[in-house]
Amino acid sequence: MDTRLDENMVKRVLMIAYHYPPQHGSSGIQRTLKFSRYLPEFGWDPVVLSARPAAYPSVSNDQLVEIPSSVHVHRAFALDASRHLSIRGRYLRAMALPDRWSSWWLGAVPSGLRLIREHRPDVIWSTYPIATAHLIGHALHRLSGIPWVADFRDPMTDEGYPADAVVRGAYRWVERRTILNCSHAVFTTPGAANIYRARFPHLPASRFRVIENGYDEENFSGAAALPANAPQGEKPFVLLHSGIIYPSERDPRPLFEAVAALVAQGDVSSRDFRLVLRAAHHEELLRQLAHQHGIADIVTLLPPIPYREALSEMLAADGLLILQAASCNGQIPAKLYEYLRAQRPILALTDPAGDTAATLRNAGIDTIARLDSRDCIMAALRRFIDMARQGAAPMAAMDKVLANSRKARTQELANLLDQVAGAS
Repeated sequence: MDTRLDENMVKRVLMIAYHYPPQHGSSGIQRTLKFSRYLPEFGWDPVVLSARPAAYPSVSNDQLVEIPSSVHVHRAFALDASRHLSIRGRYLRAMALPDRWSSWWLGAVPSGLRLIREHRPDVIWSTYPIATAHLIGHALHRLSGIPWVADFRDPMTDEGYPADAVVRGAYRWVERRTILNCSHAVFTTPGAANIYRARFPHLPASRFRVIENGYDEENFSGAAALPANAPQGEKPFVLLHSGIIYPSERDPRPLFEAVAALVAQGDVSSRDFRLVLRAAHHEELLRQLAHQHGIADIVTLLPPIPYREALSEMLAADGLLILQAASCNGQIPAKLYEYLRAQRPILALTDPAGDTAATLRNAGIDTIARLDSRDCIMAALRRFIDMARQGAAPMAAMDKVLANSRKARTQELANLLDQVAGAS
């Protein structure tokens, strides 16, 4: 059934996003891609302003087919300072503030103005974690007068974050300029929104909105046809972490210490347990840590794979692993929603007081332990493996899962865009 509204009722949104196919290797791609795919069903035609593929560290064509032919995508000039503007690996810091893609502003603002003249959007929408996207959104908002929604996702700054003081100062400048000029700032967790309500107490609380991440049922339908689990007992128990492992925000050292201690106690071995880290991005550090703790035969580092293959791997795993430090209590990893949909047991190493833990508990999952405690991880891992092998590990009820669909999140965004366009 075609749910698109009458052409005369359709409104347009200019979406400014660095993470968009064919960019590869970031879960952030899914948010903008799925919004652009489903917004037409709710009366909004998206026009996407992204970066040229040469600006991406890695590209893949596997998700280009998910961009509807009706969506106009313009890819503006952009350079990566670390790759295109460096000499012997060094480049001027000014070329990489607020981020390595600051040159995107030079190509995107003129391109955005042309798109505004051609498509006459009702709202401008820009999305972090590339801070330059918000600078582009701000410039186009000021030059056109079109209302602007800034999708922050996670907090841009925090105490000591970013670690580099100069970068942190640039981020704070972008953050403040964005918050003061946008119609609404959108975050993916209640905790993140509350941080900004407290940071800008003179602004109305209603300016800060929450639209969480989610999963896409269409992608899972395609992945479900691929091979699933082999019978238990014919292979080691596979605990999978799919995605980037940041050395600080997802510090794996206590986990490696816990696994090494369990090996020393005879609770696990390479014959019956594998820790699989897919697309972790910091492979050399992880490899060194695995050798240091004597678990190189248990830890398996694997390269990135196409998105649907990654989903299939989640469906086939015996358990799925979340890593999230207490410093990220206002954040929820985007893959958590895919984990919930995969209907596999989830072990979350995170602060019980954070938004990630709260989301899991709301879904009925209590297999949670602190990321920074070796002893807590040891106890949790023993319990988790035993429960999963017995088929007794808690998993999310399907009604909780369905509430996290990308289509449902897109309807939330469409409702916000309706509000913004109606007020302008």
